[in-house]
Amino acid sequence: MIKHGFLVRRYIVTVLLAVLILATPCYAKEIKVNYRLKWLFNTSVAGDLYADEQGYFKEAGLMVNIKEGSPEKNAINELELGYANFGVASADQVIRALDKGAKIYVIAQLFQVNPMQWIYRTDQPEIKTLQDLRGRKIGVTFGGNDETIMNTLFAKAGITKNDVIITGVRFDFTPFLKRKVDVWPVYRNSQGVILENKLAREGEAVYFFNPADFGVNFVANSVITSETMLKKKPEIVEKFLGALLKGWEAAMNPENKKIALEIVKKLDKGNNDEIRRHQLIATRDLIKPFSALKIGTIKANAWKQTEHIMLKEKLIKKSVNIETRLIQVK
Repeated sequence: MIKHGFLVRRYIVTVLLAVLILATPCYAKEIKVNYRLKWLFNTSVAGDLYADEQGYFKEAGLMVNIKEGSPEKNAINELELGYANFGVASADQVIRALDKGAKIYVIAQLFQVNPMQWIYRTDQPEIKTLQDLRGRKIGVTFGGNDETIMNTLFAKAGITKNDVIITGVRFDFTPFLKRKVDVWPVYRNSQGVILENKLAREGEAVYFFNPADFGVNFVANSVITSETMLKKKPEIVEKFLGALLKGWEAAMNPENKKIALEIVKKLDKGNNDEIRRHQLIATRDLIKPFSALKIGTIKANAWKQTEHIMLKEKLIKKSVNIETRLIQVK
């Protein structure tokens, strides 16, 4: 009788343990993934942070380690070394790497409009055509994307360096604020917002010169992965991208702006609430310029144009056939 009672109790304990195990989230089964961003945590990565904070990655069975980027912490290098599974890189970074033999693929295009634009005051004539650039004091970062883009615009308009005054710039707005440079390169959704806000407080309004409005579409930040990841673990690629883009769609939805801003605020200590609010609006216009557009859509023609521009500027030695490296994951 005692033995029978012992067996019954042991059976009950075993059943209870099984129920507890089934009811408890199995974190051990979550797949660990490293995701290297292109730059620091701020409003321009709101969708990445949203997907993590709102549990979208977890729902997909992933434990994603989102890491800030910098010039020293390059997503492409980390993909090739196996330190990252996914990353964010601009088109020029991708194309340069492919030119050197990298085995990487683009699986989503985050920015549909390049945030690299130019700011200028409204007390100057508006730039309605490329010919309106003539005679302007234009800032460029020598060796940077903005120089490449501006050179392309000049060539398109038949403008020579004698028709404009080119000034090299650094991360110091003083020459622009003191009117030593008329047209200043900025990232529209970060520096552009800060400068616009600063000048507004001084009673000055601004325009933004967007190269895309004049037919030059130089692709910006996109999501990339390695050939190994894409071919050997396609199910993880699909789960990761599905959760990531779900996060971006939610973060860019005006109805979720309060949540998105609170998430960004936890990690972005460099800006105040008002700046972040305007940066989120500007980011939304670049990521999802119209409501029907699905975030992540890859614009193959824009990528081809970017490669063509880089070839013409001799930034790469040969064509990399970029269209073969664009994978629109469903």
